Amino acid sequence: MNLRKVITWLAAALVVLYVVQSPDDAAHVVRNAGDGLAVLASSLASFVGSLS
Repeated sequence: MNLRKVITWLAAALVVLYVVQSPDDAAHVVRNAGDGLAVLASSLASFVGSLS
């Protein structure tokens, strides 16, 4: 097994452990990430719209 696979599996295991240990916090992280992506998309759309 190469190092990249080991690190990938370790990261996946840590994510699963985090979700199992504190599902409310994990949901909050996902919600914040979604909100951040929505703000990013809105800002990008405003920027592109202002170019024309």
